[in-house]
Amino acid sequence: MRLRSIPVRWRFFSAIFMLSFLSYLMRQNIHVAGEHMMPELAISELEMGWIYASFIWGYAACQLPGGILGRLFGPRKTLLGAGFIWVVASGLTGFLPGTLVTSASGILVALIVVRFLLGAAHAPMYPVQAAAIERWFPVGQWALPNAVSSTGLTLGAALAQPLVAIVMVTWGWRASFYMFVPLGILFFWIWWWYARDNPAEHPAMTKPELDLIYANRDGLTQEAGFGAWKSLLKNRETLLLAAAYFTQNYVFYLFFTWFFHYLVTELGFSILETGFLAALPWITGAVMATLGGLTCDALCARWGPRLGCRIPAMIGLTASGILLYVGLYSPSPYVAVALLSLCFAATQFAEGAFWSAQIFIAGPYSAPACGLMNTGGNSAGIIVAPLMPFLAMHVGWVAALSTGSVLALIGALIWLFIRVDRPFSPNESRETVSI
Repeated sequence: MRLRSIPVRWRFFSAIFMLSFLSYLMRQNIHVAGEHMMPELAISELEMGWIYASFIWGYAACQLPGGILGRLFGPRKTLLGAGFIWVVASGLTGFLPGTLVTSASGILVALIVVRFLLGAAHAPMYPVQAAAIERWFPVGQWALPNAVSSTGLTLGAALAQPLVAIVMVTWGWRASFYMFVPLGILFFWIWWWYARDNPAEHPAMTKPELDLIYANRDGLTQEAGFGAWKSLLKNRETLLLAAAYFTQNYVFYLFFTWFFHYLVTELGFSILETGFLAALPWITGAVMATLGGLTCDALCARWGPRLGCRIPAMIGLTASGILLYVGLYSPSPYVAVALLSLCFAATQFAEGAFWSAQIFIAGPYSAPACGLMNTGGNSAGIIVAPLMPFLAMHVGWVAALSTGSVLALIGALIWLFIRVDRPFSPNESRETVSI
């Protein structure tokens, strides 16, 4: 296929996909490297939980500010600035502990600070991406690119598991952080070279494609000035989406933070074998994220955004809750890995529906709106990272991780109350609850 035959919006999106892929390569590596960092640096499981959580603290705390920055400066500049910090913080994670900082307390504090900084820098990624997709894609075709971006992150996380395991066993855990410095520089140079904030600014954009992108926008949220985003803080639909996204991300962060450790310590797999087995949830998630996005867009075209987003979200959350419980209590380690991989895939099937729903609701305010939604989602990570080892000490890892089943089913119920067909209107309050 010739490059010129690919719509410009999808060529632009390929740069976003690339950054999404890189994002999860750079944030997932510590969950593999942690298996060697803990004994070498004398870090306990509980302390490692706080280190894992520090990334999520920064990530969750800066979601809304990151979305506001994206709204203020545009996707191109915002992500380039964030990328600079990604690269520096990744290098410092490998360099500081045990070399420049040697005391036990100093190592713990240094890792918490650097991971918090890395999380804060990653925060604008998906709110800004959602805003770019709202600008660059036609109305009602937002779920698929958001879902494909999730495919990018799942593939990045999937590659991180075996890649980091191999690098760590061969050259040590520090190398698993250093290798992303030149890669990050390359990826963000490509982003700056090719990306534009608006489709009309891109030199390759054609009038027919631009007309397609700008069609049918009259009934959506209209521009009302920069400060109008503040009304999102009391927008019913956005707050409900944030609550539902909390429940989905509770399950997501079980895999993100402790799945590798669970396979090693509870199911008895070796580091290298776990490196490949731990990639399975992310690979299946990549497939189901794309399928979920296609399903959501097709249902939105057929039945409208209210049911089009609700159905795949509820299916994904319900399936993930059931599969998580069954997988954790499976007597066979390999069957457990298969079922848990399908559990994660189910969360990704619902992913596109969340982001598409928020774009339908917020329109030109998608960056701060998605930042607010993702604040709710990533608050789950703040809880999950330290909570799991604490619960595991008292009730065991299986019972601790199975709490995600309850949260996923609650999230499916919340979706019954979300009205995606209500575009956000600044300064207008809607209190009616309707199913």
